Amino acid sequence: MSVKRKRFRVEQAMGEVVMPEPEVAGGGELGPMHREIMAELRSIRAQMAAAPAQRTGDTVDAAVAREVAETHALLETYRAQVEQCEKLKVELDLIHDAISRTKREIAVLHGKSFNGEEMAKVNGELGAVVGGTEQATQQILEAVEAIDQAATALANNVTPDQQKRLSEDIQERVVSIFEACNFQDLTGQRISKVMQTMKFIEQHINEMMNIWGGVDAIKTHVPPIVDTREGDARLLNGPKLDGDAGHASQDDIDAMFN
Repeated sequence: MSVKRKRFRVEQAMGEVVMPEPEVAGGGELGPMHREIMAELRSIRAQMAAAPAQRTGDTVDAAVAREVAETHALLETYRAQVEQCEKLKVELDLIHDAISRTKREIAVLHGKSFNGEEMAKVNGELGAVVGGTEQATQQILEAVEAIDQAATALANNVTPDQQKRLSEDIQERVVSIFEACNFQDLTGQRISKVMQTMKFIEQHINEMMNIWGGVDAIKTHVPPIVDTREGDARLLNGPKLDGDAGHASQDDIDAMFN
């Protein structure tokens, strides 16, 4: 006859099926020491059964934590890349705007200054200046030469009629010189037209330079100037302007010969 054993709380919580304890000869009950030993064994068995589940839970938690950390790192990387892309877009927008503005300036220059009609007009004005200057110079030289000849004739013994004709000729030549000097007014008007065109071009070129950072930024890209002239050509710099440096004055030249 077997003795019905009481189930412990650990056994009830784990839901394990506990093997019946061995029968005691003579139908006696188990001793207190035996019950305690069996209770400890059951407790150890319950802990051993729960250990794999505990380890599995810990592994899952570690994997989840690792995935969360990796996802967070990927999000941070993506956020940094998005910020870099936004900065790049801003820079590209600035470049696009600068190129568009430069195109507009070039279009204005081409439409108002660099087209065939405007350039032909500028060339025509400069050609007229040169031609007018040459013609006036020739007229003045011819008049001066005629005056010189008339003055030489007056120095000789001439009749009153010849003296009168020479005097009238000198007066005509003087009037011719005054007329030739009017080229200066025409030349000034023509050069003013050319200067207006050049100022218009200069204004829009300066605007394009300002678009790309100003004169200082452009200077960094200017190639070094190399004078390739040879011989006397290196000495021919044309007439100097007021305030130009590097030119000898007439006083300096006179001092060299004194």
